[in-house]
Amino acid sequence: MKQTAILFTALLAASSADAAQLYQWKDSQGRMVYSDQPPPPSVRNAMQKNFNASVVDVGEPYALKQAREKYPVTLYVTQCGLPCDQARQLLADRGVPYSAKNPETSPEDQNALKKLTGELNVPVLVVGSDKIDGFESGQWNTALDRAGYPKSSGAPKKAEPAKDTANVPKTPPEPSAPQAAVPSPATPPKRY
Repeated sequence: MKQTAILFTALLAASSADAAQLYQWKDSQGRMVYSDQPPPPSVRNAMQKNFNASVVDVGEPYALKQAREKYPVTLYVTQCGLPCDQARQLLADRGVPYSAKNPETSPEDQNALKKLTGELNVPVLVVGSDKIDGFESGQWNTALDRAGYPKSSGAPKKAEPAKDTANVPKTPPEPSAPQAAVPSPATPPKRY
């Protein structure tokens, strides 16, 4: 009897150690559906959740995971200024995970970019097997949409910090006597 109890306890512990997957989505009637099977391909905004015993881990959305696995994104980029900054920002705004390659700092990345495009111009976006030379938000969004990447990250936008107005007087105090402006030698002038 004692051996049976030990065996039963060991099997129970082993079964709870394996994490299970749960999918959540809304069906065509607007009802929330939970299943251990992936949702139909027509479903958008499905979430995949992993749970272990009594802990539920909400991972990335199911659509994002599928797009990332089928159509990985690679961004060839340097510190080229506005186009490269806009390229990074677009991917960040959409929450697209990507692999950044810098041909200025890595000979391997430089060779890969040369082989891919025949040139060393950046930015270059690769979505699966599609490549786009240069930054043009319409083309980039179309390629990401075709691959199934969500249009936004779903993460809440960062709020601007509130200005501290507690110690700011509402009207300026009256000066007691006119004072001459004297520049401070320790503080350089501000340039705008």
